[in-house]
Formats: sequence, structure tokens, C-alpha cells
Amino acid sequence: MDIRFLGGAEEIGRSAVLVNGSLLLDFGMKSATPPQFPVASPSPDAVVASHGHLDHVGAIPSLLSGDDRPPIHWMSPTRELALTLARDTLKLHGGTYNCPFTEEEIKRVTQVSETHGYRETFEAADHQVTFYNAGHIPGSAHVLIDDGDTRLLYTGDFHTEDQRLVAGATARPAADVVVCESTYSDVTHGNREDLEEQFATSVRTTLWEGGTVVIPAFAIGRTQEMMLICEANDIPCYVDGMGKQVTETLRQYPAFLRDGEALRRAKSHARFVTGRDGQRERIAEKNVAIITTSGMLSGGPAMTYIPAVRANPINKITMTGYQVEGTPGRNLLERGRAEIDGRVMPVSAQVEQYDFSAHADCEGVLDLLGSYRDAEILVNHGDRCVAFAEELAADGFDASAPDLGETVTV
Repeated sequence: MDIRFLGGAEEIGRSAVLVNGSLLLDFGMKSATPPQFPVASPSPDAVVASHGHLDHVGAIPSLLSGDDRPPIHWMSPTRELALTLARDTLKLHGGTYNCPFTEEEIKRVTQVSETHGYRETFEAADHQVTFYNAGHIPGSAHVLIDDGDTRLLYTGDFHTEDQRLVAGATARPAADVVVCESTYSDVTHGNREDLEEQFATSVRTTLWEGGTVVIPAFAIGRTQEMMLICEANDIPCYVDGMGKQVTETLRQYPAFLRDGEALRRAKSHARFVTGRDGQRERIAEKNVAIITTSGMLSGGPAMTYIPAVRANPINKITMTGYQVEGTPGRNLLERGRAEIDGRVMPVSAQVEQYDFSAHADCEGVLDLLGSYRDAEILVNHGDRCVAFAEELAADGFDASAPDLGETVTV
């Protein structure tokens, strides 16, 4: 089996892995200025998508230009989320080099889409493929590929512990080689209940003191997780940005949620922002929590809320997700200032970081890999892929970290 890494090797973003020159696993884009895409644009016989995050599906419509019409295989929520992301990318960057597809390619996605369930084996590009729940976001999947000689497990993004939105991954299908994500390979997540209590106490304290709390959150998964936490802790909250549409989408797929009724309650508890007639400016002056995109402060309604609350030290900005190096969110955490709409703004408001990650930590990754002691491990999707592969090798694993563009034959 030949495995070529077109993206996501020694980096987080633009995940893309080509198997045997014919089966493409994910085809994402990296949030940067300008956005970055996989290092090559193949013409696969079929595409399989692990889950609906931008760094895994953001560039898929570009594969349908010209005469190419490869079928796209995914879970139903992943399909809907990918289409939402594609339309948003077209809205933000359409007609520029920052968007490699048009509305026509997005329409073609719906024409070639094939949805599957967990543990239902199907054929794609002469490979047998099976999805297993990855516990990352609704519809996320480990992908098992069998070419008749070799069984490859592509973990995609995964979490082994329960979140409020989805249950943790438990599947361990037999495999000869594992392409494993390593986002938090050097981190141990704290106890989730303690973290939620710490977050809720901090937010309530700011609201009692008369301040406003802005909660930047990824639209897919994290916004809904924060809504669930706010509802459980009776924290008044508004929700703004793409997360509103995603919430409505996910409510249509209760079978992929840990508790569909809980998300319904969270939706009823929150107030969705329309953004009309200066609504955001008025909300920013209230004693409320505001869950808003973008999670890394690279766009979205956060561009209104952060400038509105930044000067008051009673206010608070609570970062809830991983901040890619070079993003405004990362700069805010490290330097106390953020570039918003081209202007570098000092921030006097309190800034806090909470590890509400939907990725497995070091213990979770090792727990999964413990079932694959006899397999070859290829580490990707991380800031320290080489270091983690070396740590695995020192522990007796057959592990390495492929370079970007490299082909590994197993």
C-alpha cells in the first residue's frame, strides 16, 4: 500500500492523504492568511471524508472541477457540514485565488455524495472502507481501508473521553498500519467536570461584577458544547455566527449526538443573534456570555465583539479551543493584543484559555495506539509529529512522521 501525504504532515491543517494513487482521505484547507491547501490536487477515483471540519473537508469541492466527478463518501452530518463550510468559504473568498472552487463545484458535491453509517463496509476505488465513531464531533469517523493486502486505519481527529455533545471513541478495528493524529500528544487534559466548574465560576464572577464575557468558539462542535455547558450552569448566553446554522443542522441528526434532548434545551436557553440594527453593539454592553465565531479570532462576529469589550478590565475573553500559530487568537494569548480587521489592538479585558478540546490528549492517543503495538504508526496532524514519533519509537512502536508530500510504502 502506498500512502502519500498531501497535507497534515508535520502540521495542523489541510489534511489530505492519498492511498494507492486512487483513494483520497480528506482534502482540507488551513486557516491562514492567505488560506493554504494541499500540496497537490490529485484526480482520485473516490474521496472519503473523516469529518466535517474545515481542515479536513474545506477544499473538497475543488476536486470536482473540469470533468472529474469522483464519488464522495461520508457520514450524513459530515456532508451537511462540508456544504455549510464550502458556502461560507465562497462567501468570504469567492472569485479570488483564496477560493479554489465556485458555486458550480458545490452543487456537484451534492450530486456525487454517498452517505454511510458506522460499521457498514462499502467499496470505494476498489478498496473496502468502514467508518467507526471517532468521538470528535457528530459524524466524525475513524476510517478503515482494506486493499486486499493491507489494512490501514486513518484515525482522523478523535477523542476517547465523553463530551457533552458526543460520546468518546471506543472502536479498535484490526489494522496493519495506523495514520494517527497527534494534536495534543504532549498534553494531558484535566478532569472535564472540574474544568467546566472552573469555567462556569469564572463566567458567573464576571457577570456578577457587571462585565461581559466573549467566548470565541469553533462553529462546528465547540459552539454547541459551550451552549450545553452554559445551559447546564444557568449562564445567560447569546450565540452568534455560523454556529447558529450548525446547531440547527446537528439537531436534525440526534442519532449522532450523545443527548439530543440536551441540545434542544441548550438551544431554547440561548438567544440567537441576528446582527441587525446594531444588535451586536448593544449585546456587548450587557452582562451576558456571548458564544461567537471565529474560534481563532480570524473573522466572524468576533470582529465586532472583541473591539467592543477589549478596553474594560472587568470584561473577559475566554478562548475555548486550539489556537494555530500566527492566528489573532494565538497572538492574543501570547502577547495580550490581537489584529482585528487589519488593526493591532491592545486588550485590557481579562483573557483566559480553557482546554475544552475535542481531541484525545496524550493518554488518549496512547490508549488507542496500545491496541496497535504490532502495526506501523505514521504520525500526522500535529505541531510536534517528529518528536512524538520518536517518543513512540523509544517505547517500542514502529513509528515515524512522514514529511509533507512524502509517499510511504507499507
